[in-house]
This record gives sequence, C-alpha cells and structure tokens, in this order.
Amino acid sequence: MVEMSKLNTQSIIKKGNNTKAALIRSGVEMMTTYGYISSNIDSILKQVGVPKGSFYYYFKSKEDFGRQIIDNYDSFFAHKLDKHLTNEATDSSLDCIISFYQDAKKGMAKYNFDRGCLIGELIQEESLLPDGYSMILENILKSWQKKVEMCLRKAQEKGEIKENLNCTELANFFWIGWEGAVTRAKLIKKSEPLDIFIKLFLSGLTSSVA
Repeated sequence: MVEMSKLNTQSIIKKGNNTKAALIRSGVEMMTTYGYISSNIDSILKQVGVPKGSFYYYFKSKEDFGRQIIDNYDSFFAHKLDKHLTNEATDSSLDCIISFYQDAKKGMAKYNFDRGCLIGELIQEESLLPDGYSMILENILKSWQKKVEMCLRKAQEKGEIKENLNCTELANFFWIGWEGAVTRAKLIKKSEPLDIFIKLFLSGLTSSVA
C-alpha cells in the first residue's frame, strides 16, 4: 500500500510537471509571436487544455508566468549559443558564428517568420512591462553578449580577426544589430535582414585582418 501510494504521488508530480512545461512552451510560442501584452492567458490555457483555475496552481500571476517563460527561453537560447559558439569540432571561430546564424535562420523559417526572439519582442514593450523585467532582459542580453565576445576572442587568438579590435564592443554591436535584423525579418517574413546583417558583420571583421 505504501509503495502504491508512492507511485501515485510520483505520477501526480510527473503529470503536474508536464502540464507546467506545456503551459510554458505555449507561452513561449505566444509571446515570441505577439509579445507579452497581447498574449492572452485564456488562449494559452485553451491550447494546452488546462482549466483557468489550474493556471494559478502553477503560477501566481501573468507576471510570474512571464518571468518563468523568460527564464525557460534564456536557458534554451544559451544552450543553443553554447552549442554553436563553443563547438570544438569547428576550426574557425567565425564559422561558429555562421553556424548559429544558419540555425536561427532555419528556426525562423520553420514558423514562417511569425516568431521572433522573445527577448527582442519584450524589449519593444519595455515601458508596458511589469517592474523588474527591464533588468532581467538586460542581464540576459549581457550574458549572451559575453558568449559572442568569447567566441570573437578565440577568433583573435587564431588570427581570424585583427588583434586590436575590441571584442567587447563588437559583441555588443552584434546583439544590437542581430535583434534588429530578427525583428525586420519577422516584419517582412523573409531572411534577407539576417543575411545582410551577418554578411556585413563578418566582412567588417575579416577586412580588418592584415
């Protein structure tokens, strides 16, 4: 009886974790498409098949839901960046950046360019977001920026880009331009802004090599 009770408890916990994960996935889909303000909780619940009362079992509020969505997205995207930018099987560090660009481009095309970057979407709504969101978004961008900076430093060590280039500023510039390119690609429903940005960003680096 004790063993059966333990199994039932584990089953309930697993089901609860699966439901919460499904709500977060649906929230990511909704917010990368429509942003935070326009994302409707009722639509997310309907998609997942969860009653409204159950939503507040997993999340205190839409603000709490949004924070957990941001955290989930950051974990996913940081892993994607690490996968490409720290790939030891790739000889060229600049090729690592190209690999990330190609993967991101493929991901946007998969959803017909209807979904953008969650962080970029939320930044556009900054003045309407709950208190504390701006700091969270800025810290995430800084962490992503650091990953690109480290990749560029490796490119310097390999002689792919000039030694006197400021990798911190270049990484900052990368994310300023990349987020703009993603937003424009979503607007026009094609990859041209991504293609133009990465082409000019990389040509600016390689043209500086003596």
